Amino acid sequence: MVPDDAYWGAQTQRSIGNFPIHLAGGAGERMPLPLIHAFGWLKAAAATVNRAHGLDGALAEAIVAAATEVAEGRHDDQFPLVIWQTGSGTQTNMNVNEVIAGRANEMLTGVRGGKAPVHPNDHVNRSQSSNDSFPTAMHIAVALELRNRLLAALRGLAAAFRAHEAAWADLVKIGRTHLQDATPVTLGQEMSAFAQTCEDGAARVVALWPRLSRLAQGGTAVGTGLNAPPGFGEAFVAALGELTGGVPWVSAPNKFEALATHDAMVEVSGVLNTIAVGLSKIANDLRLLGSGPRSGLGELNLPENEPGSSIMPGKVNPTQCEMLTMVCAQVMGNHVAVTIGGLQGHLQLNVFKPLIAHNILRGIALLSDGVESFRARCVEGMTPNRTRLAELVERSLMLVTALAPEIGYDAAAAIAKRAHHQGESLLEAGLALGLVDEAQFRRLVRPETMT
Repeated sequence: MVPDDAYWGAQTQRSIGNFPIHLAGGAGERMPLPLIHAFGWLKAAAATVNRAHGLDGALAEAIVAAATEVAEGRHDDQFPLVIWQTGSGTQTNMNVNEVIAGRANEMLTGVRGGKAPVHPNDHVNRSQSSNDSFPTAMHIAVALELRNRLLAALRGLAAAFRAHEAAWADLVKIGRTHLQDATPVTLGQEMSAFAQTCEDGAARVVALWPRLSRLAQGGTAVGTGLNAPPGFGEAFVAALGELTGGVPWVSAPNKFEALATHDAMVEVSGVLNTIAVGLSKIANDLRLLGSGPRSGLGELNLPENEPGSSIMPGKVNPTQCEMLTMVCAQVMGNHVAVTIGGLQGHLQLNVFKPLIAHNILRGIALLSDGVESFRARCVEGMTPNRTRLAELVERSLMLVTALAPEIGYDAAAAIAKRAHHQGESLLEAGLALGLVDEAQFRRLVRPETMT
């Protein structure tokens, strides 16, 4: 039985019973709300176009009003279906159709639900199929989430690193390759690499737009456009653009590809995977640079957000770094699922659409929230340990590299080896071996000129 307070109808209720696939609590397995909101804009745009092709004006206005409420998140509790359903997403498309029809009928008659005067199939789903509507909603949701959330998060993190780059431009430290001492860099230069990684991630997101903006709407069941009026796809993207603030959507030039092949989604997931790899490197580097406080590298002081141990008093752990690396690991796992989902485009229809949408939207949300937290609770508040930086520079054997052009590689290597084995400074070792004099050493070995 459909609950009395539900806007949905029999098809949604039947789906609740047919697909009882829930984890503990169940909410995490529901169709992502950004997708539902995208469906709202989709149905509003479709009703606008259908009005020009004979849909009664009063019905069209009610559909647009109800669909806009869905798009704005005012009926989120009316979408109980899980992602584990038919691979075309038909159950969710009908859930949306029924809720919009039910709300539109309430607006027109005062009675919630039902199929009159607005019918979920004949009016809300007019000129559409689940096969073109679900991929269209998927593209809309992913594009808007990337533009509105992930781009801002990545650019904010990049700006935080650029600020540190400028502030720490003159702080010389020892570089490390293979986790071993190398020649000096500045802490600012190290931060610049992190900033560039974030900026490149944002650029990769922007570069997705030409494929993401192509919408399948108008292809209907198999791409031929059966039961949709001529030019429906082009009129639809124009109406959708007005509803979404001028976003320049385009009608997919090949609707057959748009229904059967979700390479654009696999590409998005690949970009998320690439971003996750870069962010993992950053988080792990900060964790290493902040290790200690007395027995690690200790070059950075990371913010102390909470106690780190239930048994070791006073211990503070790099929790934001660990959070972000786990987020990134999950995004990488999501990419495997999306890749497999992309393989399931047999003949005229890909039938893993809900899985693809869920994993990509989850990845965007995880990265957006994770990056924001990492920036605010770790990166912006970290400070350099100037004493430790200077101490490690002074002790480093790799400063000997500056001698090599003048005294030769082998002589410089001999100085480094003696200093290491005898516990001497480079100057002491060089003098003992007679390979360099003090004036020459001090002229050549100047860390501040080696970055």
